[in-house]
Amino acid sequence: MINIAFIKKHYFNTLLLCFVLLMVFVPSAKAFMLRGLMEIGLFKPGTPATAAMRNAAPAADLSGIRFKDLNGNVVDLGNLKGKVVFLNFWTTWCPPCLAEMPSIQKLYTQFKDDPDFVFLLVDADSKLPEAQQFMQKKKYGMPVYEVASNIPEQLFKGNLPTTIVFDKQGRISFNEEGAANYGHKKFIEFMLQLKSSQQ
Repeated sequence: MINIAFIKKHYFNTLLLCFVLLMVFVPSAKAFMLRGLMEIGLFKPGTPATAAMRNAAPAADLSGIRFKDLNGNVVDLGNLKGKVVFLNFWTTWCPPCLAEMPSIQKLYTQFKDDPDFVFLLVDADSKLPEAQQFMQKKKYGMPVYEVASNIPEQLFKGNLPTTIVFDKQGRISFNEEGAANYGHKKFIEFMLQLKSSQQ
């Protein structure tokens, strides 16, 4: 039986305990909190300076690194040279992944009709129907894929979320583990710099 007098006496502790339990056991609650922190300016992705982008190391051979969508269409990273590629590894149970999704949707909406950009949101669990259902439920329009080949550790070490951006030469221009606000104006400017860069 619940002791009301005890709860009243320990009101603050009870609220704190409920908050902690929510954060631990309800991924969407933790994602909501992280999203709020993004909105006030935390979790801005650190983008490299233009000079650093020009001096990036040559790309590794990306041929054979493949991803497959729900219809069985396969995308090979090696065939995407000449485009800026935004690659994000995520899952539906990962709170930081869920927290950054609205910002990725904002970025995708801005660039989806531009043929110089490709977006690959890869469900790291390879539960593609679940991932697609999540996107539809949230009314996100981003394309979802699953891994269809070996992925080198240079790209994905298993940490979620992981976001990589390749420049038009296939070089890694951005690599971030953890949630970030990809709808931030500085990140959008970074993507536009990659599009206009010829080096």
